[in-house]
Amino acid sequence: MLAAEKNATASRRASAPRPPADELGEGDAQTREFSWTQADFARVQSLIYQRAGISLHDGKHAMVYSRLSRRLRETGYQSFRDYLAWLESHDGPEWQEFVNALTTNLTSFFREHHHFEILAEHLRSHLGTAWRVWCNAASTGEEPYSIIMTALEVLGAQTSFKLWASDIDSKVLATAARGVYRIESTKGLDKARLQRFFLRGKGGNEGLLRVKPELQRFVEFLSVNLIRDDWPFREPFDVVFCRNVMIYFDASTQRRVLERIHRVMKPGGLLFVGHSENFNESRDLFVLRGKTVYERR
Repeated sequence: MLAAEKNATASRRASAPRPPADELGEGDAQTREFSWTQADFARVQSLIYQRAGISLHDGKHAMVYSRLSRRLRETGYQSFRDYLAWLESHDGPEWQEFVNALTTNLTSFFREHHHFEILAEHLRSHLGTAWRVWCNAASTGEEPYSIIMTALEVLGAQTSFKLWASDIDSKVLATAARGVYRIESTKGLDKARLQRFFLRGKGGNEGLLRVKPELQRFVEFLSVNLIRDDWPFREPFDVVFCRNVMIYFDASTQRRVLERIHRVMKPGGLLFVGHSENFNESRDLFVLRGKTVYERR
């Protein structure tokens, strides 16, 4: 590049308008599609906490910008400020899309395998029970189907067993209800389980597996927001899976949700939680019975 061209380029860069000091986000602010400010992030933090009880820490700027940028493109808004103002002024379906965008759905079949061994032993030691089980944060279905496979292996197909699988994210629930998975996502399943519980796709469905109807008949999928008071359950549960959910809540929200879970469980029922979750501060509600497994007092 010639010296004159270098000087001209430097001059243009120096004179180009700088982004506001409070702008945040991925990479250089000048390369971002939308303006992204500290005020925008704080507003998102407040809204997702109000709607879902999720506490977004300050390290989530890039994730929030990336996920909500898709909502701006879908809705046609040119700024986060206008999109969030519109969201706050309407109580429509976009709220569900907003929550869907900010929830994380990492899951797999028989994840944290020791939980299913403990569940199997619990089922085996209480034969004859009319089992009622709740799996919340069911995501795309791998966890609830793993629970049902465990139950059928222990209790047999004629057992009285019912699983309610819930999530706050409507899109992942729809995937769970379909029960169709790519073969590469079933690494947690051995050959015997694949043959017993799944149908292999052919032709245009090559590479896909579908959960067999006899497995699906034991589960009901429904939307439940854990921080609301409108849980639809009328009878108590024997077992609750609430894994890797409480890590997104602050301490006061955790306590409120645990109190509600306690109210919908039978005494002596088991609560399965995530590997990084610890509820020793709620010993009046639950007592530790195994590795991240609690018993309802």
